Amino acid sequence: MRKTWGFLTLAVAVAFPLAAQTRDQAKAFVKQAVEFAKKNPKDKFLEEVSGPKGQFHFTKGQNHDLYIFVYDLEGKVLAHGVRRELVGINRWTAKDPDGKPWIQDWTKLVKEKGSGWIEYKELNPAQGNKVMKKASWVELQNGMVIGAGIYE
Repeated sequence: MRKTWGFLTLAVAVAFPLAAQTRDQAKAFVKQAVEFAKKNPKDKFLEEVSGPKGQFHFTKGQNHDLYIFVYDLEGKVLAHGVRRELVGINRWTAKDPDGKPWIQDWTKLVKEKGSGWIEYKELNPAQGNKVMKKASWVELQNGMVIGAGIYE
């Protein structure tokens, strides 16, 4: 019995840090990226997002599996912290599995309010690209939509 409890305690202790990130963490990560964007040239910021050694690039286990994405106001990917192959592609017409035009929705949101949450479904790189519900915090900064999301 002691071995079982010891194993369960260890399993919980190991799994707890791997738990899904929170909305507060995603929002704070975007705020950090926005501050970096304000203080640095645009090309340096975009490389910090897309570059594999950048602080806003996805690395499993760091930043609670968060990454930053950056789009222009027409739906073109300027930088992406996990899928660099998307950079330069216009995804304006992209829809989630339920038909939601999430890029158009978040662009409208930031134009109207400057920032906010949007919910949609997307591939989760930390879960083998499984489609999952996602909530992303997005902010408008210098003509860029800067965001990060959590998978729920």
